[in-house]
Parts: sequence; C-alpha cells; structure tokens
Amino acid sequence: MAVKNKSKGIAQKPHRDITALSRVSAALSDLRDLDAVLDVALDTVLSVMEGAIGGILLIDERTQTMSYRVYRGLSDKYVEEMRLKIGEGIAGNVAKSGKSVLLEDISSDPDAARQDLINTEGLKAFISVPLRAKDSILGVLNVASRVPHHFTKDDMHLLHAIGDQVGVAIEQAELYEKLKMGRERYQRLAQHILVSREEERKRLARELHDGTSQTLTGLSLSLQALLEMAKTYEVADDTFREHLIKIQSLVSQIHNEVRRIIHELRPGLLDTLGLFPAIRRYAEEILQPLGVAVNVEHKGDIHPLQSEIEVGLYRIAQSSIGNIAEHSGAKDVAITLDYKIDQLTMRIKDDGRGFEVSKFTGVDEKGRGSGLFSMKERVRLMGGECSIESHPGRGTTVRVVIPLTGSIKNAED
Repeated sequence: MAVKNKSKGIAQKPHRDITALSRVSAALSDLRDLDAVLDVALDTVLSVMEGAIGGILLIDERTQTMSYRVYRGLSDKYVEEMRLKIGEGIAGNVAKSGKSVLLEDISSDPDAARQDLINTEGLKAFISVPLRAKDSILGVLNVASRVPHHFTKDDMHLLHAIGDQVGVAIEQAELYEKLKMGRERYQRLAQHILVSREEERKRLARELHDGTSQTLTGLSLSLQALLEMAKTYEVADDTFREHLIKIQSLVSQIHNEVRRIIHELRPGLLDTLGLFPAIRRYAEEILQPLGVAVNVEHKGDIHPLQSEIEVGLYRIAQSSIGNIAEHSGAKDVAITLDYKIDQLTMRIKDDGRGFEVSKFTGVDEKGRGSGLFSMKERVRLMGGECSIESHPGRGTTVRVVIPLTGSIKNAED
C-alpha cells in the first residue's frame, strides 16, 4: 500500500481494528441485495471512522469507468460529474494498482481529478481503498473529511482490510443477482413451455374430436348400416356378417380409446364445469375400475379460478392419481379441495404402500423421480407450495397450496 505524505494521528487501541472488522462482517453476513450491501457497508465504515463523508464507486467492466453507486455527505453534482476512467485521478489509480492511498489534503494534490469539484465540495483529508474479491478489483471505497490531517495510517490500514471484506460481499451479491435473474428467466421460459404445451394439448384434442372421432363415428354407422342391409337382404354368408361385427367392435374400441386420449389431453369438464368436477371424474374413472374406493370432496365455496391455476392443479391431480394407480396398491383414496378467498389447498391421500421421500431428491438416469420433480416445479411456477409425506406401509399424502390473490406471470412476457 502506498502512502502519499505523512499523516498525523493519535495512537489507536489494537482492539479497535478487530471490533471494526467484526462489525462490518456481522453487518454484511446475511445480505444478498447489492444496494443493501453497499449501503450497510458505507454506513458501517463511516460509523467506525466517525465521519460523515464517503462513497463507493463501482467499476463498469464494459466501459472501464467508475462512478458512485452509494454516497454520504457529498453533493449530487459532485457524484454525478465525478466519473473516472481506470487510472484517472486518485480513485482511478487505486482501482488500477490495487493499493490504498492516504492524503492529508486532496485539494492540493496534483494527481487528483476534477479539482474544481473537490474545491467546491471542500474536501481535504482523503482515504481511498480498493474493494477486492480474490484477484479482481470491483470498485473503490472513499472516505473524506473537510478538515486536513484528519486520518492516520492506522485508519488507512483498517479501511484496506474492511475493503477486502466489502469486495467479497459485493462479489457474492452480484453472483446472487445473476443467479436470481437466471432463475427468473428460467421460470418465465418454463411457464411459457407449460402454457404452450397446454395449448398444443387443446389443439390436438380439438382436432381428434373434430376429425378422427367424427370419422370413427361415421365408420361405425356405416358398418351398422351394412349389418342391417345384410339382415334385410338375408345374406347367407355367416362369415361375412361375423367379420362385419368384429370390425364394428374394433372400431368401437378405437373410438373409445380416442375419446380417452381426448379426455387426457383436455378434459371437457375442466372447460365447462371447472376444476372440482373434472378431478372427481378423472379419479373415479382411473381408480374405481382398480377396486379403489374414491372420496372427492370440497370445503368452502367453489369459485372460478384462473385458467393457468385450474390446468396446473388438474395436471398435478392427474400425476398423483396416476402414481396411485401404478405404484401404491391403495384401497382408499381421499381427495379434498379447500377453497378460501386467498388460497386453494388440494390434498390427495392414499393408504397404499408408501415410499421413502428422501430417496427421491432428483431425477435419475432412468427417469425415476421425474413425476415428483415435475409436480413440485409446476406448483413453484404457480407461486405455491407442495409437500409430499410418505412412509413405507403408511400411505402417501400430497398437499398443494396455491395463492389466489397474486396474478400469475403472463407466459407471453
């Protein structure tokens, strides 16, 4: 660290530095927002230095310039116009060299930039220290006084150590901000994909209904007409009639399968009657043929929901019911929808064989765990909470809570 001019000062107690570093560390430890980190850091530093003038300049990597992000005791004009290139002025040289500087009177220093602003501001004693994170310098911390010879070498050494702490906190806050922005972009993309998929399901269901299903209906009617004609004209070929009957039966089976697919893609009841009847119908159609007793009930008054919420909850119910049918071996299933003004809670409970939830922390290479992951991810995109409780031999309970007051982000964003 370079020191320009000798500074006066009084002896400082050794424990002051430890106390000051501890205060800064404690103040910054739980902060993730960059502006909050900078505000708290500057206020804490000025409190330690018993001063009221200072600021933090951050480096713009793209332009290689520095400007004040937070400040205290400085005029808006000074802050707005004191924009420095790396290597320019006192703070610019500190950012370039990584070495702290202590000045007894910056107003008379020939290396200072914008002497007009410094004189107008009345700055005298001045300390500038780098804010460092590993080998990178992220900015500069300046502390000033309007009285010459106000700071000591001990003050500079202390601020240099504090600057290292602040630099690390800034780096962590910037990384957290990037992570947050990436997560928000992922959420918008994931929600867009979910909405697009539902729209595609709806389109396919409509085309199957209007095209394939209608064609199968016409084919079935034509076969029925041929059978009637065979009876009317007393066709004696029993083999021909048997083939017609088999073909008609096969067409009927295909038609039923197409209707099932249409219902899977987009249940008509979800659009016409709403969430509760659609879930009840689906649960009864899937589970009752397996000998599973199904009880579906609601609490509170059923009220209309946003389309995204209805579709999302229906898909979650589909996934849960499918897991019950395929894996649980349950005999009884209870599904409850609890409607409130500000939230909707869906609870699906079975008395099946259960499983160890802790073993499904992600999706393995064979795809196991993808259902639970997709379920929780869909709930998270709706701003809700999803919990799954299960133990071997003690059944499984899926609980989903969706807030109804906030609007869901538009996937077209």
